[in-house]
Amino acid sequence: MLQELIELLYPPACIACAKVMPVRAPFCETCDLAVERLPTSRCRTCAEPGSFPGDTCPRCRASPPPFSRAWAPFAHEGPIARAIHRFKYEDHPELAPTLAELLASECRQFLSRAPGLLVALPLHDKRFRERKYDQAQLLAGGLARATGREAPVGLLSRARETRRQVGLSEAERAHNVAGAFTASPSVAGQDILLVDDVLTTGATVRAAAIALREAGATRVEVLTLARAFSLT
Repeated sequence: MLQELIELLYPPACIACAKVMPVRAPFCETCDLAVERLPTSRCRTCAEPGSFPGDTCPRCRASPPPFSRAWAPFAHEGPIARAIHRFKYEDHPELAPTLAELLASECRQFLSRAPGLLVALPLHDKRFRERKYDQAQLLAGGLARATGREAPVGLLSRARETRRQVGLSEAERAHNVAGAFTASPSVAGQDILLVDDVLTTGATVRAAAIALREAGATRVEVLTLARAFSLT
């Protein structure tokens, strides 16, 4: 009876277009058909889509990242991009469990060899107060519950406020987040899985991984819901 009441008050809806559906599923049929998974041709380190010599993109060849590998199941296009935008910018924190379960189901192979300690890429306190929730922490918490991992709060923080990365050039992105993170000494000796919603040029996760490594983390890997095409 309780489940029936929940279904009545909160009917199943597509996480991308909000269409009400007869059964609970991440996407309606139309959106599900339009979801784009990450291409099989990609950088073996940062998952940048494309065919590269030695399976390593120019960015990773020129500046090897401080994380050992990154992965995302989806391209940042279409329904996935819309779902992330609703979750992140349109005040829909309730989408976190569905997105986390989707991430867990799509990334079983990656997760089978990934670290068990999840660390969310945090918001600055000012932005958290404006948004009222930290979408990456909600995603990491949901992923932890879905996979039997841990996602403690406070292992990584933003030392200073940064501009939004959207619309910035690659060099501006790197400068914007350089030195923006600090990590707790308790990460020393730990293997870390850094969790966020979207990976674009990788500037933010590089800065976060540097902070974790400087605090003594032995290995950092990165998992996001979506990967943008950032090299032209």
